[in-house]
Amino acid sequence: MLLPPVRALSARTWLDAHRLPASGGCIVVFNHLSYLDPLMTGDLLWSRGRIPRYLVKEALFRPPFFGAVLRNAKQIPVARLTTHAQDAYGAAVDAVRAGECLAVYPEGTLTRDPDLWPMRGKSGAARIALETGAPVIPVAHWGAQDTLGPYARFPRLWPRGRVTLRVGEPVDLADLLEQEVTPQVIQQATDRIMAALVALLEELRQAEAPAERFDPRDRGIQQIGNPRRRRARLGRTSRKKGDAR
Repeated sequence: MLLPPVRALSARTWLDAHRLPASGGCIVVFNHLSYLDPLMTGDLLWSRGRIPRYLVKEALFRPPFFGAVLRNAKQIPVARLTTHAQDAYGAAVDAVRAGECLAVYPEGTLTRDPDLWPMRGKSGAARIALETGAPVIPVAHWGAQDTLGPYARFPRLWPRGRVTLRVGEPVDLADLLEQEVTPQVIQQATDRIMAALVALLEELRQAEAPAERFDPRDRGIQQIGNPRRRRARLGRTSRKKGDAR
């Protein structure tokens, strides 16, 4: 239902799509640039005959209609930065073990990096991979932000954008699967997953990513939600305090 208008907004190029497993449990990880990403990346997976199970922020399940659509599509709600996030982990592991295709944005939210490089990754995808032994397939994409920028409310209708997606080889975690799952092992797996994503994106952009990945916590930026909206609220609060004086 949503794909025809999205395809009208932007052309797309898929590179090495044959690397996506045609069947069996797998974890596909993407960088996160735009609210359009699930449609752009989902189109790629659907073209390979895979019905993706996305980890979706819990707030999107609250509107009655949209929530019903997500539940009927068997998407997995994530209560980010809460103790209930563990519930999503269990559902994701069950989905992969059942032979499904799990789609994950390991940054956990739209990138806050000023140049739109992937940020420091969360550990979810790594933990699921270490628990299930399923392959982790990195997919980098570029161009969706030209049609709908991060946190933008309205798309750019003209000129028509172009989105390019490149599928990488499975991330090599074989040696880590043989070890006890410790925080150190999880971090190693997370670092390898993010390194694979960044390397693919460097190929697409023909540019070199920063040596150190952006971490919102180090910059005093909220980890979830629209940081622009928060800055606007802070600005209004500061002005009100100034008026009171």
